[in-house]
Amino acid sequence: MTTSERAADSPDQAPVFEVRGLTKVYLQGEVKVHALRGVDLQLFSGEFAVLLGHSGSGKSTLLNIMGGLDTPTAGTVHYLGREVTSFSSHALTQYRRENVGFVFQFYNLIPSLTARENVALVTEIARDPMDPEQALALVGLQDRSDHFPSQMSGGEQQRVAIARAIAKRPAVLLCDEPTGALDVQTGVAVLEAIDAINRNLDTTTAVITHNAVIADMANRVITLADGSIAEIRENSTRLRPSELHW
Repeated sequence: MTTSERAADSPDQAPVFEVRGLTKVYLQGEVKVHALRGVDLQLFSGEFAVLLGHSGSGKSTLLNIMGGLDTPTAGTVHYLGREVTSFSSHALTQYRRENVGFVFQFYNLIPSLTARENVALVTEIARDPMDPEQALALVGLQDRSDHFPSQMSGGEQQRVAIARAIAKRPAVLLCDEPTGALDVQTGVAVLEAIDAINRNLDTTTAVITHNAVIADMANRVITLADGSIAEIRENSTRLRPSELHW
């Protein structure tokens, strides 16, 4: 049994992330917008978590704070016992560089670089990187490494983005609507790549989506509504992407 299969059944293990009382308030003119309202959450080693919720529920804000891309108004985030929310700007940069891989809805590839060169941008600054070819092979693109983004489909470009994210061997992979711009068939291919990374490398993985179907891939499903956690449920079994009923 892999770590990811054990994660949902091991509430006593030390969490990778521990979120306590996380609050985020934005000011829009004179109006206060509460993106997060005192969120408490734990994520465990090797776990695959899906964060569900409508637009504006707080999913992206939560993930961005956990990943060191944003700061809270109140509350704390601990990563392996270290308080990320107290880090300096320099320490946050190091934290993101060394520990966290990000995948977003839009691929953010550099058009003038090949797939291999896009991945190499990360491996050149990482402490213990994979070879770019190895990272591309993990997402099934070993034969496309010399292609430019314009020569690849949307799904292939997203898989290059995943390869770039995992090439630095991050302990955590945070994905924000990774299939949001893709059709079903292409989305399944992208989810297969994310699923393989989680299962084969035991990478703690959190995926934001508004698509409830994807929840069946997860160890745990965390539903947010109006900046708060509305429900957390465990899946007794995890489906593969090809087994999802769209």
